[in-house]
Amino acid sequence: MNRRHFLQATGALAGAVAMPSLVAAQGQRVLKFIPQADLAVLDPIWTTAYVTRNHAYMVFDTLFGMDANLRPVPQMAEGAVSENDGKTWKITLREGLVFHDGEKVTAKDCVASIQRWGKRDAFGQALMAVTDELSAADDKTIVFKLKAPFPLLPNALGKAPSLMCAIMPERLAKTDAFTQITEMVGSGPFRFKADERVAGARVVYEKFAGYKPREGAPGWTGGAKVVHFDRVEWNVVPDPATAAGALRSGEADWWEYPLHDLLPMLQRGNSVRVEITDPTGLIPTMRMNTLSKPFDNPAIRRALMGAIVQKDFMEAQVGDNPKLYNTGVGVFCPNTPMANTEGLEVITGPRDLDKVKEAIKAAGYNGEKVVMLAGQDVPNVKNACDVAADMMRRVGLNVDYQAVDWGTVIQRRSNRESTDKGGWSCYCSSWGGMDHLDPAGHLMLRGNGSFFGWPTSEKLESLRNDWFAAPDLAAQKKIAGDIQKQALTVDAPYLPFGQYIQPTAFRSSIEGVLPGFATFWNVKRA
Repeated sequence: MNRRHFLQATGALAGAVAMPSLVAAQGQRVLKFIPQADLAVLDPIWTTAYVTRNHAYMVFDTLFGMDANLRPVPQMAEGAVSENDGKTWKITLREGLVFHDGEKVTAKDCVASIQRWGKRDAFGQALMAVTDELSAADDKTIVFKLKAPFPLLPNALGKAPSLMCAIMPERLAKTDAFTQITEMVGSGPFRFKADERVAGARVVYEKFAGYKPREGAPGWTGGAKVVHFDRVEWNVVPDPATAAGALRSGEADWWEYPLHDLLPMLQRGNSVRVEITDPTGLIPTMRMNTLSKPFDNPAIRRALMGAIVQKDFMEAQVGDNPKLYNTGVGVFCPNTPMANTEGLEVITGPRDLDKVKEAIKAAGYNGEKVVMLAGQDVPNVKNACDVAADMMRRVGLNVDYQAVDWGTVIQRRSNRESTDKGGWSCYCSSWGGMDHLDPAGHLMLRGNGSFFGWPTSEKLESLRNDWFAAPDLAAQKKIAGDIQKQALTVDAPYLPFGQYIQPTAFRSSIEGVLPGFATFWNVKRA
């Protein structure tokens, strides 16, 4: 063997020996995550899908965040002052904020972003309704001039559930609020890697070197957002058994929503930790399209309340462990200040399906097709759809169960046409308890025709306005009771199916997972 060939051979051998350690080192800098569903929509203002919200908190930042006690704290804002008896708010931006394209974040970007968000979000709509003028006094100062005091302004701008007030460049924020943006330029701790996205399979993020974390302890969506991984890879795994196997073998680091019946297997040994990070749980619901038959008839929607057996829906999600679910759930998250029992007897009273069937017929139902959009790739959605479809068939409804993926559901639910033109009659989804804490952010209780399903109710809107104007907590609780009674016994804008607790699961080598939904700062390898 001549010297040249010998060097080539030994060099190849050295490379082969070195490669495993190089791969291992790279792996230490990559977090592999299995999300609840595919990321079908990128724009956090266009959809309430939680997978989009989780994506958005990586890419975008907010003026305020929520701390571990769910209180609003400055995030992109250095601070805020209220003047003129609460009718003027001035918010000052922190120094050093830049977008992923290198441009400086200015107050004009924030103003445009707030205005776009305020057209879609329930809390944002309430804030904008009392806003006379929203402007940028200079590059760092945002000014709200209000018609009346709005002490919950920081809460609105920092709300943690769906439809976050994402701050984006003015050029993107000026996009119509009902048109999706696809260019992901934020100032958050991660950059979206559009060139590595594989629809239905893979989403990739990389650490944004220009991100400047604020000081202080990390909270839920507030405080110090310190990133310890160079990359976060979302790998969509529709089959739960495959996802569980990947987590146990170390091919995945974190599985967002493990199936409850797989939890005992995941907990065997010491390689995986199962934790409850969000005690407000998930609240499955069925939304009905009030623009088309048969659910344009409120009497039919009301009649269906009498067919709900919340225990059936809960056991379909978590099995027969009553410690992991609650029944007797109305329109507000259980064990929170606004939860009450007004009107709840329509759900908790004796069930009589024959009586429900008669009520539906007496309301004028004539066999119209009920097109249910049933998301099959999200287990908690599919479970609710299966039970709801059976419930509706048993009371005489002609159910057309259309098995589709969740991405299709969130696209098709914006279609207001009749069912023969691609429209729909109902769909099921699960809401985080945080989204149902109070009337401020509860989209399913809006009666202004603004959210999918598009119900209108002057009474619900009037009561919501009264809640914002309430002088104290006792008055807010009283109005929350009135809202629940109106929703359950009169308008029936949706059906509540109970509340269950959803754990998350991750490798024991992972630490720093914060309370709340899946966020990716503070997380690191032990």
